[in-house]
Amino acid sequence: MKIAIIGYGKMGKEIEQIALQRGHEVLLKITSSNLEDMSLENLQKCDVAIEFTRPDKAIENIKKCFDAHLPVVVGTTGWFEQLEEVKQLCASSNGTLLYASNCSLGVNIFFELNKKLAQLMKSQEDYQVQIEEIHHTQKLDAPSGTAITLAEGLIENYPSKSSWENNLSDNNAVLPVISHRIENVPGTHVIKYSSEIDEIEIKHTAHNRKGFASGAVIAAEYIAPKKGVFTMSDVLFN
Repeated sequence: MKIAIIGYGKMGKEIEQIALQRGHEVLLKITSSNLEDMSLENLQKCDVAIEFTRPDKAIENIKKCFDAHLPVVVGTTGWFEQLEEVKQLCASSNGTLLYASNCSLGVNIFFELNKKLAQLMKSQEDYQVQIEEIHHTQKLDAPSGTAITLAEGLIENYPSKSSWENNLSDNNAVLPVISHRIENVPGTHVIKYSSEIDEIEIKHTAHNRKGFASGAVIAAEYIAPKKGVFTMSDVLFN
C-alpha cells in the first residue's frame, strides 16, 4: 500500500518504521512545516492515510481525506464529541473511517476483558471500582481516550455506575477516573475493584509506542479496500 502519514512526530516515525517492515510505501509525511503538501492531488496518490495529530486538527484532516476519497485511520483522541457529525460526513461522502481511542491490539483485547470483568462483578456490592491512567507529560487530553473507552465499557456492564468523573467522588453512582502525567510513560491503565477483604485488578502497560503503531498499520491494511465507519473491534473480532 501507499500510505500517507498525517502527523509525522514520534508516533508518525514509529508508524513509518512498522509500515516499511510490512512492505508498504510511505508516500506522504505531513508535519506542521509542510502542510501545503497535504493537497488533494497528493492525497489521491495514496491508498490509505494514518492520522495522529492534535484534537483541534483531527477533524479538518479527516475531511481532507474524505474529499480525496482516501480511507483514513484516526488515532488522535480528544475530538469524539463531534464523532456523530464526522460519521454522517463519512456516509454522505461515501468515505472510509476507522477511529480508535487506542490502536494497540493489546489494549483492544483489554477493552473486552474490562467489559467481561464488569459483568462478573456487577452483583458484588462489597467492591468499589475505579480506573487509573498514567501517561507522559506531553499527552494533551486527560483522561486519555483509552480511559474514557474503558469507563464507557465498564458503565455499560455495571449497572450501579451511571457516569464517570475525572477525580475521586463521594457519589457511589459515579465511576472515578484518575489521571497522572509522568515523564516517559507511554501509557498504563488499571481497573481496580477494592473491598475490605481483597482487591481485584486488571492492568495494561505499554512498554513503548510500537504497539500503537503496529495496530494503526494493521488497521490501515484492513480498511483500505472498504467503505464505511470502523473501529479496532472490526479489525480484531470480525
